[in-house]
Amino acid sequence: MQKPIKILGIAGSLRKGSYNRAALRIAQKLVPDNTVLEIFELDKIPPFSEDLEKQMPESVANLKAKIRSADAVLFVTPEYNYSIPGVLKNAIDWASRPYGDNSWDSKPVALMGASVGMLGTARAQYHLRQVFVFLNVYPLNRPEVMMANAAEKFDKDGNLTDQKTREKIKELLDALVVWTIKHQKIK
Repeated sequence: MQKPIKILGIAGSLRKGSYNRAALRIAQKLVPDNTVLEIFELDKIPPFSEDLEKQMPESVANLKAKIRSADAVLFVTPEYNYSIPGVLKNAIDWASRPYGDNSWDSKPVALMGASVGMLGTARAQYHLRQVFVFLNVYPLNRPEVMMANAAEKFDKDGNLTDQKTREKIKELLDALVVWTIKHQKIK
């Protein structure tokens, strides 16, 4: 039997009631067989400072280790001011530093996001894809999962009530596993 595919899930929101954090917890339950999705919380990651690169905070060293041990990464991001939330960009910057020690390098990645707006994180996801170029990751292009009008798709307890959205998340996870296996064979 093939060893399980390990996906590291990162939500770009710190808010406890975040739709994106809820979507990540739901994704954890929808992964294909022989796949595990571990969630990494960003709340302990300090603001990025080059002054701390040589003596990296323990929380950052832990993030870098989790990325390296994962076979793939799933980003679940809200959209703030048409872009990537600062907490997510901060974590991305830390894990790509110091120069020459990019933990993200060559990782298969997928992304999805939920928003109360009508575009469902489209702009944030496209900005994140621009960042992916420098990180040298392998983003999954399809399916795109942009959960618009999230307040109508989740109940007050963070349960996803929209079956079509649940199916799209499952489709994304299935595709990420196939994408990951393909990249493992290339290495």
